[in-house]
Amino acid sequence: MFGTSIHWTTFFYLLIDFFIVLFVVSRSYKLKSFNRKRYVLLGVLFILYNATGGFLPLNSFPETFIIQYIVTYSVAIGLCIFIIYYLYKEYDIVIIQFYFSIRNIIILLASCFFMLFLLPYFLTNSLFIARLSFTLPIAIIGCYFLWAFYHKVMRSNEINKFIVRRSNLSIISVSAVVLLPLLTVIGDYQWITFTIMNISFYAITTMEVDRYLYFLENKHKILDLSTVKKRDENKLVESTLMFYDLTPRELEIALSILDNKSYKIIGENFFIAERTASKHASNIFKKTGAKNKAEFFSKFDNRLNIENKNKKKSTD
Repeated sequence: MFGTSIHWTTFFYLLIDFFIVLFVVSRSYKLKSFNRKRYVLLGVLFILYNATGGFLPLNSFPETFIIQYIVTYSVAIGLCIFIIYYLYKEYDIVIIQFYFSIRNIIILLASCFFMLFLLPYFLTNSLFIARLSFTLPIAIIGCYFLWAFYHKVMRSNEINKFIVRRSNLSIISVSAVVLLPLLTVIGDYQWITFTIMNISFYAITTMEVDRYLYFLENKHKILDLSTVKKRDENKLVESTLMFYDLTPRELEIALSILDNKSYKIIGENFFIAERTASKHASNIFKKTGAKNKAEFFSKFDNRLNIENKNKKKSTD
């Protein structure tokens, strides 16, 4: 396609990812309540992955083949690391089994790339041998990581459908990443490899859309109907918790607090330690001007009471 090695499916995913990122960026200027920088960066990395992996290597520059492969592999490795980092942030994970912290994953993949890909290539001048020696060990490590991640995020007995959906989508996203080295061993079948990898992006995108819909469904719980007196004392200014610059995770925990759940239960539901849930709660109280949980809960109870009174007056 276009005189390059890019397959039409890869180009199609490139366009879709570009328009998704463009849409999110444009909406961010209108809805400033959520910080979408991490998601936008993820989308940009997928655009780079589709572009470099699709267009490179260029046959018109055979003397730079290895450099072009270094670029494509580096972008792919960087993307995989960022997907894991994204999901770690989603679940407040610092480390899982076998020392799988983000720092250790970066060191591991970088070391394997130099020792198992670049070194074998320069010793044998064979791209096939270099690719095989690099991808097979990474595939084995990836399968173990998938197993550890699965047991980390699927251990809750929570019946909240939103949490269950997010866990399933996270597993789909990680599974796509784990399949990448295996697909690389099979060969350069762009329509398979890039389809599987872009599924990871669309799974995370679905998670974000589902989170937004979840907030809309629970909008009545986060309404702030307090009277804000400005120049006109009779003027009511309606705002929501979303205007307090809370992160998506903090909004989820705020909803759980308003459901009168303990920090222990919140921690179990969101796969975090009780002290981590308490730390999130402290940040929520600080941003919303509440000194503690009781004041926060009482504050929002009063606002809901105002809403009920207004409804009663309108019916009268």
